[in-house]
Amino acid sequence: MMVFPLFWFLFSTISSTLPTQANTFLPCNESEKHALLRFKRAFYDSGNHLSSWSTHEDCCEWDGVLCHEITGRVIELNLDNPCFSDYEILCHEFALGGKVSPALLQLEFLNHLDLRWNEFGGAPILSFLGSIRNLTYLDLSFASFGGLIPPQLGNLSNLHYLILGGSHFYTPTLYVENLHWISHLSSLEHLVMSQVDLHKEVHWVELTSMLSSLSMLDLYDCKLDNKSPSLKYVNFTSLTFLSITSNHFIHEIPNWLFNLNTSLLHLNLGGNQLIGQIPECLRQLKCLESLLLEYNSFDGPIPSSLGNLSSLAYLGLSGNILNGTLPSSLWLLPNLVDLSIRNNSLVGRVSEVHLKKLSKLKWLDMSSTSVLFKVKPNWVPPFQLEYLYMSSCHLGPNFPSWLKTQTSLLYLDISNSGIIGVAPTWLWKWASRINGLIDLSNSQISRNLSGVWLNNTNCIKHGQLFILGTNFPILMPKFEWNKSIGVIG
Repeated sequence: MMVFPLFWFLFSTISSTLPTQANTFLPCNESEKHALLRFKRAFYDSGNHLSSWSTHEDCCEWDGVLCHEITGRVIELNLDNPCFSDYEILCHEFALGGKVSPALLQLEFLNHLDLRWNEFGGAPILSFLGSIRNLTYLDLSFASFGGLIPPQLGNLSNLHYLILGGSHFYTPTLYVENLHWISHLSSLEHLVMSQVDLHKEVHWVELTSMLSSLSMLDLYDCKLDNKSPSLKYVNFTSLTFLSITSNHFIHEIPNWLFNLNTSLLHLNLGGNQLIGQIPECLRQLKCLESLLLEYNSFDGPIPSSLGNLSSLAYLGLSGNILNGTLPSSLWLLPNLVDLSIRNNSLVGRVSEVHLKKLSKLKWLDMSSTSVLFKVKPNWVPPFQLEYLYMSSCHLGPNFPSWLKTQTSLLYLDISNSGIIGVAPTWLWKWASRINGLIDLSNSQISRNLSGVWLNNTNCIKHGQLFILGTNFPILMPKFEWNKSIGVIG
């Protein structure tokens, strides 16, 4: 399980529900058109993102501009970089750069400004943005802004969405001297400040909890250190999503979390240095759909009370110091989609009896544990996995025949899992339909392909499949191996 995939899913869902560009009944306001042209002239636009912004065209028809359908006044600017890639450098040629012009102040009905994924080279966020009083949505994330976040943003009392941060490696980090200004954003529903340096603000919990409408709070990698872990009460009355991952918490799970029991759906505390046992009182968060506690220093057993979280779909416990057996209550979670327990000192046995209620399971990661996975040879799982990680756990000695029922796999890692002998011939035909990677390395498996017929009807159709091999030789068939499949090892 990745630590943050859920946030990006939710964020993309938010973006997709926002209004999109539409034709208007009236042409755009002439003074606003000239203001937009001045705004454009302050940009570098090497990707011609604003090529439609012409003096000869109605500005309501320009790319990224949305006008009110009756008045023709500009209400939205959606100028996010159209190129999105995990490799940010690939998108630089499409990014806007330069300066954000105060000509925006002449767009008096502007309520939505989106400049994400652009390239402003470490320039500060200008304080004049705090004077665009009708803004309800402001997204400046991953746009290479740096320096002090102006407290004037606290003047945006109509703001519902504030999304900042997402630093680049060569620009100064955004930071705050304090967060007192945030308490003035009384309408705020979504606050994202990923990779903004907040370490100077000791009372970040108290200040953000004053926002009674806040439903989403994401403070990923903000250098936070909770100075008061014993704080027992906060006023997050509407909070459904909380992510404070990759910060500097070196204590037990703070007590204030447990009074969020009526609203919280998603909790991500991954990548901190939280210590102690996972508390039984997490059961109080009875509405939870995702609980991510990965890569901390939790020890002791997995609490059986987690089995009471009947809505739980994502459970991430990997990378801790957990020990003992898996509680039987864990297998009673009917909505579980993702279970990750890798890199722990867990023991015990998992059989088909444990898994019979997990029909929605898509991701199972038990790698680097001492768990014995032992099922009957004719077992047919109730689920269709997409990702299975069973490296360095006890899966063998026989090759798991139930895998041939899993036709949706994108990644299979059963390396170093104690499997010995000759792989079944069905493996190769089955594998040829998988568009992904299969890791069989560090196992005592020989690969007998004699009698296997691979032709174009059972070859993968997209990309390549790589099978990471074992230490034993391959017994090849007498006909040509399909070139779409690579065997390494």
